[in-house]
Amino acid sequence: MLDRCPGGSAIRTPTLAVKKCPQCGSEVEIFSNDVQVTCGRCGLPVYNNLQSCIQWCKHAKLCFGEEEYERLVNEPSCGTPKELNMRA
Repeated sequence: MLDRCPGGSAIRTPTLAVKKCPQCGSEVEIFSNDVQVTCGRCGLPVYNNLQSCIQWCKHAKLCFGEEEYERLVNEPSCGTPKELNMRA
């Protein structure tokens, strides 16, 4: 039996990733708990493709805490990872 939800570890303990901006190709640093960051070169929002239990688990608010839960679910891109960064 688990004493913590394993699905939320990337949000509770963020990791850093480097993504390529789909518009200008510049490297953009994004943490695993960020839904989006802005490219420093061209200003395009770069999305994290964040998929976690926060989008479907009924206990997510308790697991992450109300403030983090609200921040993540109120981002306009939360819940639509297939459409993120599809722009050229």
